[in-house]
Amino acid sequence: MKDSRYEQAAAILPVRLRRLALNVAEEERERAEEFRLRAGRRFAMVLPEGERELDAEVTAEEVELLCDLATSFSRYASTETLREGFISVEGGFRVGLCGTAVMKEGGITNVKNISSAAVRIAREFKGAGEEAAQALFHDGTYCSTLLYSPPGGGKTTLLRDLVRVLSDGIGVPPQRVALVDERGEVAAMHRGQAQMDVGRRTDVLDACPKALGIPMVLRAMNPRIIAVDEITAREDIRAMTYAAGCGVGLLATVHAGSREEILEKPLYREMMETGVFSKGIRICREKGQRRYIVEELE
Repeated sequence: MKDSRYEQAAAILPVRLRRLALNVAEEERERAEEFRLRAGRRFAMVLPEGERELDAEVTAEEVELLCDLATSFSRYASTETLREGFISVEGGFRVGLCGTAVMKEGGITNVKNISSAAVRIAREFKGAGEEAAQALFHDGTYCSTLLYSPPGGGKTTLLRDLVRVLSDGIGVPPQRVALVDERGEVAAMHRGQAQMDVGRRTDVLDACPKALGIPMVLRAMNPRIIAVDEITAREDIRAMTYAAGCGVGLLATVHAGSREEILEKPLYREMMETGVFSKGIRICREKGQRRYIVEELE
């Protein structure tokens, strides 16, 4: 059985690299998490145990071509995300980029002379959050929860499935969920429809900064839970604190390997001091498999 998500991600690649990607063993396709392109270096795929190089040296022209393919040869239309260092691609895929930052008026306005790219293979793992979800309730009431792991640990994948489980009420009381999908990676909206299954009681606001989107869905959609991916700014924390004060539950992700690491980072420590999140799910790997460990944060 072919992995269609893998093939869709490979379709973003330039032809020569695409052929190499489609020639790998099915077992590796199923486990692949990213493609890595670095100009002048070997083309590689990222597996849970690390990178595996394939038999081709990537050219600078191929890295640039990847950007053109990912934007349908219209980089101008992707300026808003390019300044953040990534391109969102139809299907829920994201292409991360490194190169020369273009600065103007104290901020980054673009990235040019692209030298490296990471094509993340977006996948659904239905059932990943079902067991953990049952531990996120107290006396039938959802407790605001923070998902954490190092980068690449599977936070977005777990977030997506938890939104589905909570929304559909799989083993838990069903919830109205508002998903503020700033980078379009969770629901992968296309022409108003989610390409990923995020549940039948979920309302999605995509391409909107979290700090603006959280109060918007709070006013407009009357959610029981607001879900967001990757807390990165104090403005995000202020918006979540406001929502929590209105009685809404929260579900969010951060980059950290443990509760201790969360407290070591000033921004996250400030978030924890608000008392918004009472439960956490730590994602770790054991023998190549992900484990989801529910922890008390208070």
